[in-house]
Amino acid sequence: MISATGVSFSYGSGDVLDHVDLQVRHGEVLGLVGPNGSGKSTLLRVLYGSLAPHAGRVLVDHADLKDLNAREVAQAVSVVVQETPGDFPLLVSDMVLLGRTPHHSGLGRHNARDEQAAARALERVGMLGRADHGFDRLSGGERQRVLIARALAHEAPHMLLDEPTNHLDIRYQHQVLDLVRGLARTDRHAIAIVLHDLNLAATYCDRLLLLHQGRIVAYGSPSDVLTPENLEPVYQVQVRRLEVDDGVHLVFTPSFSPLPPLSA
Repeated sequence: MISATGVSFSYGSGDVLDHVDLQVRHGEVLGLVGPNGSGKSTLLRVLYGSLAPHAGRVLVDHADLKDLNAREVAQAVSVVVQETPGDFPLLVSDMVLLGRTPHHSGLGRHNARDEQAAARALERVGMLGRADHGFDRLSGGERQRVLIARALAHEAPHMLLDEPTNHLDIRYQHQVLDLVRGLARTDRHAIAIVLHDLNLAATYCDRLLLLHQGRIVAYGSPSDVLTPENLEPVYQVQVRRLEVDDGVHLVFTPSFSPLPPLSA
């Protein structure tokens, strides 16, 4: 489990995160949602140690993140970030083998165990047949699956993803998120994922944390978080909520007059 307690962070004088508490539990997907600039990606970076909180602390399975070295963090937490270049001149197999780096010291060579872990990861994401293809020749959805395979090759119990559906068409969005949910269900990964699409978040996440201007607006099940009362002041759009067989579906209508602000 990854837990954050009282986490605050700022760039200069502006607060980006303000006393955020959360838990990323094994076997579930926690979605981080909120408008642009709400602090989602910054929070994710704090959770894997790329940024150090100015207040509060982050624990990874009861160990304080600040007490772990970079290799220990990488062995415990795998990360899929945004905007990996599509023209990366590597074979798919070599890209996934990069995920084994935390298991070696110095410039240690890959061994049979590494190759087996990479092959298992590629098979899990349905890309084993593309192992000898160039990463730069893959479609956007295929690249995302390879990047998830690279994270899987870490064999870390926690996975953090920053908008893995960015720039993907609808088919690949659902394909990638169904894969992520399967990792939580089957492998008991603890997964936190930044998403912009609230309907995707409602479909694939077990719990949601809604951020606005660095503060938590709501935290709980999709049904509890995705309400017009929570969403309209944050997104400044009118929200109609539909109850469907598999959960919640939201319909948004642009609002050209200010909606009520968040209460203090």
